[in-house]
Order: sequence, then C-alpha cells, then structure tokens
Amino acid sequence: MKRANLVAGIVLVGLVILTAVVSLLWTPYDPVRVDPTAVLAPPGAGHVLGTDGFGIDVLSRLMVSARTCVLVGLISVGIAAVIGVPLGIIAGQRGGWLSELIMRGSDILYAFPALLLAILLAAALGASTVTAMTAIGVATVPAFARVTRASTLQVMSQDYVLAARAAGTPPVTIAVRHILPNVAPVVGVQASVAFGIAILAEAALSYLGLATPPPTPTWGRMLRDAQTYLFSHPALAVWPGLAIGVAVLGCNLLGDGLRDLLDPRLKEVR
Repeated sequence: MKRANLVAGIVLVGLVILTAVVSLLWTPYDPVRVDPTAVLAPPGAGHVLGTDGFGIDVLSRLMVSARTCVLVGLISVGIAAVIGVPLGIIAGQRGGWLSELIMRGSDILYAFPALLLAILLAAALGASTVTAMTAIGVATVPAFARVTRASTLQVMSQDYVLAARAAGTPPVTIAVRHILPNVAPVVGVQASVAFGIAILAEAALSYLGLATPPPTPTWGRMLRDAQTYLFSHPALAVWPGLAIGVAVLGCNLLGDGLRDLLDPRLKEVR
C-alpha cells in the first residue's frame, strides 16, 4: 500500500490529538481525585484500566496526560520553528561570516540538550510546563536552522531566484516569496519529527520531576509512580509507556510519510 507510513502516522497522531480534545470535555472520573476505597483496583466495569496506588482512575489520567503532551509538543515545536526557520533562511541567504556565526551558534546549542536546559531553567524558575516547553523548544532550534539553511541554499541556486536578485529584488521579498514557500515542506517534516522528540523529552522531564508539577497528570509521572508497583501491578507502567510509544511512533511515521510525499527525489520514476 502506497503511503502506508503517512496513513498510519495520521491515524496514530490523530488518535492522540482526539484523546486530548475529548479530555477537555469528558473523562470517566476526576483525574486528580484520590479514592482510598479503590486503591489498585483491577480493570473492570467500574474502571476500564483499573486505578493506581492513590485510587485514581488510570484511563482518566491517560486522557488528561495526552492533553499535556499535545500542548507541550505544539508550543515547543512552535518556539523552535519561529526561531530556527528565520535563522536558517538568513544563514542560507546571506552566507559568509553571518552564516558561519549562526551555524557555530547552533553547534554550541547542541551541547545543551533539553534535559540540561530544563535543569538549569528549573533551578532558576522552578519546574513547570513552561520550563519544559521552553527547554525543549530552545534545544530543537538547531535542527530547524540546519534543515532550513540546507533547503535555502538549494533554492538560492535556482534561476528564478538569481533573476530576482539581478533585478534588485530586496532580500526580504525573496525570502518571503521564493524561499519560504519552498522550504515549508521540509520544515513540515522536521516539525513532525520534532513533535515526537518533544513528547519523549517531556515524558523524561516529567519522570525526573522537571516538567509539569502535580497534580496535573503526565505520562512521565505515571511511569514514575508505577515504579513502586512494577512487579505487583506492571500494567500501571505498561499503559503510559504504550501511550508514549504510540505518540512517538505516530509522529515518526507521519514525518516519513510526509518526506516520501513531498520530496521529489523519492518519487517513483514512471
């Protein structure tokens, strides 16, 4: 089946987004309500996926965690794109010492992964969702800058761009009219992949207590809470782990599908 990756990615990512949207309107139970009478209840009619060590419904926590996951992914990718894409266009369009300065700055930023940035920000501002989004977004800027610069260099060598430059068209106009539309597909693919990375990073930061604070549920904190019951009730770790895996896999498949669809070099020769 052609474009199977794209279809599978859309389905999986759509499932995560749909779960997040539904959680805004409805959840089976209050996702933060502690019920001492239902601690570690097995899956059944009352609680489809059972309850955790605090008597909180697992399905409700999974649904609300999807909302946090989508929010962090969207905002962090937005931060990375808003900063990285213009830098990449400037580096590819201007060249020279400015391009080298931007690229070397990206290399330096690579030395500060999202986890390290989150630790620094958490120490200064306190652990929060904003801290996680900012750290993940800033750490992802170099990836957007690099792919945008590479695509910009290709566009700048095209005849219509050379003609526009020879005609005295301002660089900003060339960037908006010619470069940005042509690099948009590549940026879209990068955004899809970065979304999956952001989900994984947010889960790791939540697991370490550096992201969204309690009582707001997150998949990472659900994994952390499940450690105590890993051998007696392993399903408590399976469900959030499965949710993270589905979300990240969906983003990766979506990115691969978009690349196959939008990259003319990968199209079949007929």
